[in-house]
Amino acid sequence: MADTSQHSSSDLAASDLVQGQSSGHFDFEGTNKLRSEATRGRIRLSILVFVCCFAVMTGRLVMLGFASPAPENQRSSAQEAMAAARPDLLDRNGEILATDIKTASIFAEPRKIVDVDEAVDSLMGVFPDLDEQRLRKRLSSKGKFTWIKREVTPRQQQAVHETGIPGIGFLSENRRFYPAGATASHIVGLVNVDNEGIAGMEKYVDQSGLSVLHDLGFARDSNQEPVSLSIDLRVQHVLREELNNSMTKFKALAASGIVLNANTGEVMAMASLPDYDPNDPKDAHKSDRLNRVTAGVYEMGSVFKAVTTAMALDSGKVRLKDSFDARQPIRVRGGTISDFHAKKRILSVPEVFIYSSNIGTAKMALKIGKEEHKDFLKKAHLLDRVQTELPEARNPSFPKRWTDLSTMTISYGHGLTVAPIQLAATAAALVNGGKYIKPTFLKRSREDAKAIAEPLISDETSASIRYLMRLNAVKGSGKRSKVDGYLVGGKTGTAEKVIDGRYSKNKLFTSYLSAFPMDKPEYVVLVMLDEPKGLKETYGYATAGVNAAPTAGNIIRRIGSMLGVSPRFGQKVVPTIAASF
Repeated sequence: MADTSQHSSSDLAASDLVQGQSSGHFDFEGTNKLRSEATRGRIRLSILVFVCCFAVMTGRLVMLGFASPAPENQRSSAQEAMAAARPDLLDRNGEILATDIKTASIFAEPRKIVDVDEAVDSLMGVFPDLDEQRLRKRLSSKGKFTWIKREVTPRQQQAVHETGIPGIGFLSENRRFYPAGATASHIVGLVNVDNEGIAGMEKYVDQSGLSVLHDLGFARDSNQEPVSLSIDLRVQHVLREELNNSMTKFKALAASGIVLNANTGEVMAMASLPDYDPNDPKDAHKSDRLNRVTAGVYEMGSVFKAVTTAMALDSGKVRLKDSFDARQPIRVRGGTISDFHAKKRILSVPEVFIYSSNIGTAKMALKIGKEEHKDFLKKAHLLDRVQTELPEARNPSFPKRWTDLSTMTISYGHGLTVAPIQLAATAAALVNGGKYIKPTFLKRSREDAKAIAEPLISDETSASIRYLMRLNAVKGSGKRSKVDGYLVGGKTGTAEKVIDGRYSKNKLFTSYLSAFPMDKPEYVVLVMLDEPKGLKETYGYATAGVNAAPTAGNIIRRIGSMLGVSPRFGQKVVPTIAASF
């Protein structure tokens, strides 16, 4: 049975083989079907790969079309631009004085420029201020990277973009913007094209560590802690405007002033005219744009008599009821010390002050002695440069050999030059109870001020000086500084300028040193005019009483309420003091 079944299976297989051969082909239908499906899969995969590659290339081309090329040395430039981000500068009320904005700068890759002449013509059409020869030389150098123009406007950027010049690209950089313009230019200062501080508080910020952070690659973003300054932008505006009005009215060469908090040393406002716009600082380096308040030194004239009188009273050698003979001029070394408005009589100490007697003040200083006089001025920080946050500062000048003549002339403001901010800080000590507080352009609390305060004179002497300054504003040369509702006190100063080594009778430097309210002083205001001219309404006079004093009064009238000093009416004209008179 087994043999029969095996034989039958063999016969069937043979029969099938013979049948296939007789038909002329084998049946490969299943095999071909499998191969066809595999082929179609490979084709689909190939198509998908080609589509993906094409999509990647297309996307890359689009990206390159919208992006500027970035060679290796350009990358470092971009990193430096980011590193130049700076913190905002704010006034004491949070108003922005300086901030960063994004701007475009244009560069070139000379080796990629096809037609230099076409590129030069196109760029000169957008930037006619460029040096054409220098531009052509740079574009012909075949170098890798060169700047064309830093910090361009959006319109200029678009104009360059539309030229379609190969090898020209753009970089985003930080540019400093000053919303207040020229209002506080000498305080906020300047930055260079790389956004590095080169003047004012901008330079102070760099010197305080920002430049080090930049060098280390930190402080790249604009989210840095802002720097709050002591100034009040409202008060700053008033000070600058009133100085400008007086400078124009009296045809002065320059004007400057400062408002100082007498109890904290904070500079509330400071202006020096003519000034400049830090957004367009083309005039910043002109000699007449000097910051006269910190970087200028001057013979301040009779305002210095407040310092001499305070020294004399505090020494105990002079009292308010004392008198000095001012009947005759003092003749020394071929010169003469005389009074501008001579009374030619014996004057009490208050009369010496309100009549601004050079003779009486010189004799008062001589009674103290030259050594004690010099020591007091040094203690009052008037013989050394006062260091504030502003880098612009100068040393005072005084005689190397301090003689009796030096004491006499310096007593009334000649023979010693100081920066106005120095005198303002010393004046604050004269009226605030006798404590010298170093001035600052940063916010400072009263507690912090008390911690650094230095005793200069006694509280009793300070009360006497307040009395004398108020008396001068009521009965003396400062009458035109009167402000209704405020007890303003002050001392005028009219100094002859030194021209070619000699004092000029016609070129004056006038000033008014004031404080308010005099019963409890909060602020010191110092105003200066350089070579003011006499007017018909001033009867031809150009002295401080007719120009600097009313300017200070106008400033106080406008800023008093801003600073929280409310006007008070119906009070005593001259406050009483402990010392008798």
